[in-house]
Amino acid sequence: MNILREDKNAPRWIILIIDLGIALFSIVTAYFLRFNFSIPDTEFNYLPVSVAFALTTRAFSFYLFKTYAGIIRHSGFNDFQRIFFASILSTLIMAAGNVVLFYIESQYLIPFSIIVIDFLLTFFLMGAMRVSVKLLYRELVRTSTEQIPVVIFGAGESGLMTKRALDRLKEQNYNILAFVDDNPSKISKRLEGTLIIDGYELENFFKKNKVEELIIAVQSLDRKRKSEIVECALNHRVKVLNVPPVTDWINGEINVQQIKNVRIEDLLGRRPIRLDQDEISAELRDKRVLITGAAGSIGSGLVRQVARFYPEKILMLDQAESPLYEVDLEISENYGKGIGHVLIGDIRCYDRIRAIFEEFKPEVVFHAAAYKHVPLMESAPVEAIQTNILGTANLVDLSDEYGVEKFVMISTDKAVNPTNVMGASKRIAEMYAQAKNEVANKTKYITTRFGNVLGSNGSVIPIFRKQIEKGGPITVTHPEITRFFMTIPEACQLVLEAGMMGNGGEIYIFDMGEPVKIVDLAKKMIKLSGLEANKDIEIKFSGLRPGEKLYEELLANEENTVNTHHPQIMIAQVRPQDIESITSRLKELESKSGNSTPVELVRIMKDLVPEFISKNSEFAKLDNQKV
Repeated sequence: MNILREDKNAPRWIILIIDLGIALFSIVTAYFLRFNFSIPDTEFNYLPVSVAFALTTRAFSFYLFKTYAGIIRHSGFNDFQRIFFASILSTLIMAAGNVVLFYIESQYLIPFSIIVIDFLLTFFLMGAMRVSVKLLYRELVRTSTEQIPVVIFGAGESGLMTKRALDRLKEQNYNILAFVDDNPSKISKRLEGTLIIDGYELENFFKKNKVEELIIAVQSLDRKRKSEIVECALNHRVKVLNVPPVTDWINGEINVQQIKNVRIEDLLGRRPIRLDQDEISAELRDKRVLITGAAGSIGSGLVRQVARFYPEKILMLDQAESPLYEVDLEISENYGKGIGHVLIGDIRCYDRIRAIFEEFKPEVVFHAAAYKHVPLMESAPVEAIQTNILGTANLVDLSDEYGVEKFVMISTDKAVNPTNVMGASKRIAEMYAQAKNEVANKTKYITTRFGNVLGSNGSVIPIFRKQIEKGGPITVTHPEITRFFMTIPEACQLVLEAGMMGNGGEIYIFDMGEPVKIVDLAKKMIKLSGLEANKDIEIKFSGLRPGEKLYEELLANEENTVNTHHPQIMIAQVRPQDIESITSRLKELESKSGNSTPVELVRIMKDLVPEFISKNSEFAKLDNQKV
């Protein structure tokens, strides 16, 4: 028989009997201690009555506060609170009984000194019994005897809960060496017996002690400080893990399974974005909002953000049925059924999109549907034209026809001085939306530009992660290639903010922070995996792909910016567009997209976007020709 089975708990009546046994031992011991183990006859004669009175009051208070209700091996602060209050109450009852008896018989039943000693013994022994059982159980059930030395960064509530979660764990034997904190008032103090050391002494601590894991249990750390801590740990081959925000805890407690490895996304983001909640709510509340590309990374992120502002309906349009279904399930679970409506369709199909506008009459449109992979569009310009340009034109025209209030298009930094078909197609889409804004009856057309989005489908980080999991190599196109990065929530929040502040015709660009060298990103990801670059995982340089730049830009050569009230959002001052001229060229593209060669189609795109200079592409020859 396994008496340590997790599902076997001692019956409550046994715990109550043990507690009463402790109470009996405490009152008798209190007498012996008070009288130096020589109880006078006058007191000894009353001892049975005194003990019976003490046990009765203890039993009453134990029952009242349910001291026996907790699971002993999982005793916590609340259990000790119950023991304390039960002990206090029964002690007060004994003291009150003493006073009453004194007025009746002119003598005390139990000397007050014994009552005090009895209280201290009862509280201490009941608590000690629970702590002993908890510690004994923890040692007996551990399946591993090898200790894992751990340091917890953060000596606050989150850090303390993390320590307790690790202490409860049966499968592994964690040894908490220290808490680490940047708060000077906490340094050299102890938290549940564990020393708190200075965060800026972490390097020295790693040098002097063998540490296998560092768990970061502080949510308020800025990204720069967090990067410093992670870099310090990685340099000493210490694995780094993250505790999730308190809002993600289960029933107010952290589960060890929720403590995850630090991801590269945690180190590349910036300070949290502050949204103008009132303005966004005023624009979206009770509105019908159409989001194209709703199954994609940005589109689904926008769905999640928009849902927070109580729209009447979120119309989720995409042609990828399975991921769109998953987004719908998530939104229904989090915000209730009925808020989302799934629409399967292709923005290139004008009749299908018109039918959607006719039936649902959206009031706000977020256009995130697009082809975005540079090499793929370089090999298939017709697809970029039909989706990124003509599909966008369908939405732009129908938004004006059906009186949409705001049309917000998601663009890319690759539209700036484009060197590839994908970037040029997005620039042409920007130009058409901007030109349409000048002649629209009601709709305000707004464009947002930003760089690479961390963790989005097909982006470099998921690719690197898979390559690391396979043991390498990691492929980087060029040792000097750099990119701007932004997290999906950051991007979507800024799109919302910019879209709602826009008055029409603006192209908003976002503060993308500092550009990141892709090779440095690869090295850091390898380190985060506990490996070494070019030792455990090889980094190979494959050469720039067709249409690929060494660095991205957010502004074209002739563009400047104007600040807005939001510190992370600027307006790009771009050259005005003529609707008649660009419409005629789009009609030319449409008529030729089905029967022209890629070179002929790209030539028209270069006419529309003079700054489109191809790189590492078959279309570079067009730049040397007079068009």
